[in-house]
Amino acid sequence: MRVLRMPLPVKHGPFQIQTHPSSYTSHASPRLPLSFVSFNPSTNPANNNDNLIQSLCKQGYLKQAVKALYSDPNPTQKTFELLIYSCVEENSLSAALHVHRKLVLSGFGQDPFLATKLINMYCDLGSVDHACKVFDETRERTIFVWNAVLRALAKAGRGEKLLELYCRMNWVGVKSNRFTYTFVLKGCVVSEMSICPLKKGKEIHAHILRHGFEGCVHVMTTLLDVYAKFGCVSYASSVFGAMPTKNIVSWSAMIACYAKNEMPVKALELFQVMMLEACDSVPNPVTMVSVLQACASLAALENGKLVHGYVLRRGLDSILPVLNTLITMYGRCGEIPTGQRVFDYMKKRDVVSWNSLISIYGMHGFGKKAIGIFENMIHQGVLPSYISFITVLCACSHAGLVEEGKILFESMLNKYRIRPSMEHYACIVDLLGRANRLDEAIKLIESMDFKPGRTVWGSLLGACRIQCNVELAERASSMLFELEPNNAGNYVLLSDIYAKSRMWNDVRRVRKQLESRGLQKIPSYSRIEVKRKIYSLVSVEEYNPQIEELRAFLTTLLTEIKNQGYVPQTNVVIYDLDEEEKEVILLGHSGKLAVAFGLINSSKGETIRITNNLRLCEDCHGFMKFVSKFVNREIFLRDVNRFHCFRDGVCSCGDYW
Repeated sequence: MRVLRMPLPVKHGPFQIQTHPSSYTSHASPRLPLSFVSFNPSTNPANNNDNLIQSLCKQGYLKQAVKALYSDPNPTQKTFELLIYSCVEENSLSAALHVHRKLVLSGFGQDPFLATKLINMYCDLGSVDHACKVFDETRERTIFVWNAVLRALAKAGRGEKLLELYCRMNWVGVKSNRFTYTFVLKGCVVSEMSICPLKKGKEIHAHILRHGFEGCVHVMTTLLDVYAKFGCVSYASSVFGAMPTKNIVSWSAMIACYAKNEMPVKALELFQVMMLEACDSVPNPVTMVSVLQACASLAALENGKLVHGYVLRRGLDSILPVLNTLITMYGRCGEIPTGQRVFDYMKKRDVVSWNSLISIYGMHGFGKKAIGIFENMIHQGVLPSYISFITVLCACSHAGLVEEGKILFESMLNKYRIRPSMEHYACIVDLLGRANRLDEAIKLIESMDFKPGRTVWGSLLGACRIQCNVELAERASSMLFELEPNNAGNYVLLSDIYAKSRMWNDVRRVRKQLESRGLQKIPSYSRIEVKRKIYSLVSVEEYNPQIEELRAFLTTLLTEIKNQGYVPQTNVVIYDLDEEEKEVILLGHSGKLAVAFGLINSSKGETIRITNNLRLCEDCHGFMKFVSKFVNREIFLRDVNRFHCFRDGVCSCGDYW
């Protein structure tokens, strides 16, 4: 083997760097000594060098390959291709820069094939600026070169720059292919843009139809996913329905769209259709995570158990995201012991696993248990994430552990170098507000080093409702009206606070504001699972023949529990009516209707599981405590804030919610 002589450092082209290979580090793991590297000898010294470099690359000796590269007067395209792959495999940006420089010196700077490889290399190494520089310096831009830079920009989250290049590409007449549309669609959702990203998504949808790509399953699935991320469920559903062929990714994307946009019933229905129609499409872990999330949203325990069984049969019980979602599903269905068993049997856990366990205990009011798990996680060597602190602070809030929550909040930055976000401040405001420490809450808001957002003011307004503090409620609501003028819930919450204070003129004023903006109060609905079927019941304030059987049952039940000491809390009704009329309205609350439906249609002794889209009112809370004792049944109800388990006249929340 001849002696390799290294050239002196040179300055040439766009890269002003030292060419001596000792100036970079390789991440290659220890391997066999170089004496074991073999290559086929050739009479041509240049071929010998190429063979040596290629052999070194294939065997993982990137550092030695780069050294050999600088003694090769005429490296081939194949040699550079292998070197580029090796740089990505070894995750070495410094080696990549050396290879790129030699490539330019060797006259391959305008090779579109290698330009594509270079752009992809820099993209995979996380250096989008270098990728863009290669693109800018390449004169012959094939569709592959364009796609490579679009991919790099999408991966880096530079959506606006990506769409600019896409417009330029159309202007110069380069025809898009299916990869182009996939990258461009991703560019609509990966960054904050001054232009409306949804509008651009619709424009690209039109391009796809105009150029005949509506039959391409990969493009249409990406388009579906874009609409799903913007919450445009109807558009996503239309795209999905029009797809001539669907694969498992398409089905999973649509199921996830329903699950993440508060349409869990639709998600479960589509999953059932998929199992019947798409026999060749086996659900993957992504599918199962979405389906389990839907079961969790509905507190559909029986459906969740069926899905768990399927997970076990398909051998998906070793997939971390699936197991993490199983923990959450059982917890949100009130089955904490089962969720704990899933966690205990996991062979491998990540921070999400711990967060899931902390969350289910916290939301059920077991604050000290949640803190104990948080501390155990750290003891096990798992560093908390910003989500970890949200879950444990929420746990403190639901259990009234004010001092413990404040200590954890302060430890975020001091001990773990995690800067508190808006969500963390919202948790602390909620914690202080529930404990009737509103003065501390407002001082905390005023001391924030960034402008409070809707979650912070929303937490304060919710606390004002609990404590019936009109003055602070007016301050919080005025900020919320500016931040989210079309959120009817803020008007309703302020109206409730006025009603509790019997300030009827102000109640009417807020209702007029609501109507003048064309907003409507969000209707309360409850869902209940009976014999694996999901039923929805909506609150009604007027006569409805479809629910008269339930009303009649509730009237009888009301008489019985009144004899046991129940007194309707008519102050929650925001209308200035007499007591009897208010009691009639209270009987129409969706939570009570769901309880009646469950008692009529379920077996004796069976737990009734209900989810409600709004906060449980004080009257429904008291009603269910009495009913659970009178009928000797456990009633599990999850509202928008937390879990309530009514048993023998007592609620697990300890009346602290």
